[in-house]
Amino acid sequence: MQENAAPDLNNPEYYLNRELSLLAFNRRVLELAQDPRVPLLERLRFLCISSANMDEFFEVRVASLKQQLQLDVASIGADGLTPTAALKQVTSTAHALVDCQYKLLNEELIPALRKEQIYFVRRTHWNEEQLTWLSDYFDRELMPLLSPLGLDPAHPFPNVINKSLNFIISLQGTDAFGREIDTAIVQAPRTLPRIIRLPEGMGTSNDSFVFLSSILHAFIDRLFPGMEVSGCYQFRLTRNSNMYVDEEEIDDLLQAMQGELPHRNYGAVVRLEVADQCPQDNINYLMEQFHLSEQDVYNVTGPVNLNRLMAIADLVDRPNLRFTPFRPAPSLAERHTNLFDLIQQRDVLVHHPYQSFQTVLDFIAQAASDPAVLAMKMTLYRTGKQSELVKHLLRAARAGKEVTVVVELRARFDEEANIGLANQLQNAGAHVVYGVVGYKTHAKLCLVVRREGEQLRRYVHLGTGNYHPGTAKIYTDFGLLTCHPDITEDVHKVFHMLTGLGRMRDLKHLLESPFNLHQTVMDKIQRETEHALSGKPALIRARMNALIEPQVIAALYQASQAGVRVEMVVRGVCCLRPGIPGVSDNIQVRSVMGRFLEHPRVFYFSNDGEEELYCSSADWMPRNFFRRVEVAFPILDAKLRQRIIHEAFELHLQDNTQAWELQADGLYLRQQPEDEQETPVSAQSSLLKLLGNN
Repeated sequence: MQENAAPDLNNPEYYLNRELSLLAFNRRVLELAQDPRVPLLERLRFLCISSANMDEFFEVRVASLKQQLQLDVASIGADGLTPTAALKQVTSTAHALVDCQYKLLNEELIPALRKEQIYFVRRTHWNEEQLTWLSDYFDRELMPLLSPLGLDPAHPFPNVINKSLNFIISLQGTDAFGREIDTAIVQAPRTLPRIIRLPEGMGTSNDSFVFLSSILHAFIDRLFPGMEVSGCYQFRLTRNSNMYVDEEEIDDLLQAMQGELPHRNYGAVVRLEVADQCPQDNINYLMEQFHLSEQDVYNVTGPVNLNRLMAIADLVDRPNLRFTPFRPAPSLAERHTNLFDLIQQRDVLVHHPYQSFQTVLDFIAQAASDPAVLAMKMTLYRTGKQSELVKHLLRAARAGKEVTVVVELRARFDEEANIGLANQLQNAGAHVVYGVVGYKTHAKLCLVVRREGEQLRRYVHLGTGNYHPGTAKIYTDFGLLTCHPDITEDVHKVFHMLTGLGRMRDLKHLLESPFNLHQTVMDKIQRETEHALSGKPALIRARMNALIEPQVIAALYQASQAGVRVEMVVRGVCCLRPGIPGVSDNIQVRSVMGRFLEHPRVFYFSNDGEEELYCSSADWMPRNFFRRVEVAFPILDAKLRQRIIHEAFELHLQDNTQAWELQADGLYLRQQPEDEQETPVSAQSSLLKLLGNN
């Protein structure tokens, strides 16, 4: 009897579409907003996050698909979908997702907020006192900032800024010059708050709010004296926000990025959001102005800038409607006055936010003030505009230490902030470089060189997340502090490659993109495959934000067919289909989501008992393997390795309250205890108890 032929791993049916998988991730974010077990204000926050995610999805992913169609450049992925076919499915899914967002807001969250004495007061419900106050507010705070733009041959359609709040106004009558004008545009300045709290005692409760759009609707006619306003409708545009800088044709990347940033607000329009009561004639007019089709229009039953509701979480002081506050474990500097002495004794692992990011800041602060420290080198991808970390680097540079900083100017949506900090560092005397042309520097590295007696000793911090104190409070990440001579030597070589642009010499422990990370991952998957084929136990565990790279997926399929157990925790996009009979039976993929954004990248290979575990800045995506400078670093200490296995994998694979299991058809099923006897497990809650100071 002839054996079954090996499956064709190039079969598009074995791969999920990247854009559709990204929308599935945003659906899971929305499910957190729908979950009544989540505190009410946190549900509202998750709704806003899902809205902000959709903005970026259109600005980047949909914009790329549309640009491929415009340029007639068909980039077909492993899933086999053409840009046309992908865009059709994406549009259908996105419309359904947006409908769910507004249904949740209107039918669940607003009524639930009302029960908690948090009100959004509609225009139709304003009493005389409120009407008088809001009328005065319009005249005092809004009128001086608004510029109505009548549309006629001398006044063409204005440039509308990306994601700004705008109104299309229907008019009757003539202006001061006797001209008949039937349409005008009013743009709401970004400086204006989108939600206004009514004065104390004026609302049903002290948490009574009015939307800016409601105030503008009510008094917009004051901008058009002598004319009749017959309609006023919100709309909002989402534009292509990809930045296009031809690095081969420029001499100064900093100057080129500064010149490109303003264009982000005026890229090609990819989506029109408009109030659901807006007449079709007005919608058609807007579609014509921005060269859009019906599928690009999203009629919404509520504020078009949904993510601005995030302000409510800051304006309302109701701790009972939020997650219970947590305190991270104290920074190591609170117990060890000299971190360098501690790191000499042992490697230090920190797991944020359960353990304080202050440990990393203290490491950099102590290096900046320690007279024995001679040099500091660091990569910066995202840091925040007023970062304490940058202040420490500035202090070190002004103190005469050799400070070298690799600043990534092309960190999406942080370009402007990074240009600013690059200028600050240069002015303080630091050496600033912008990485390598054509390759974003995404590795998270800090190197400190310290004189100790007759020798120089290197200390390093390597991380899976950015050097950003703000996001470190809500993103989960691992960081390693070590003075292991081989690892610190490897980090030294990486910095020499980044700043001197010489060839990468052999690294003893680190894996680096774009040189050997991809091939090494492939080799280690193949090694597990060979172990399984020879009858040995074989296990691969991988944790990341996204799994897209088709060669790695095909290698995992081969490993599964050989009998390797593959356990994956992939927060966001996953193009691998688990559970396909004969192809991926042995692969499990789950996504864990909760109050913290899961962000670590961890790769584990059992290796016939000689287990290996790496933490990394890199997801398994083509850009991370081939178009970025990334680093994966091994955890050599056996105790720390076991700790990461437990914290990064075992708890998340046991989670049955905040985990979604990916099915072969691309759907995610939320996990829950099978019966009352099964103990509920939340990985994040367990880690708060295990590591936090609670």
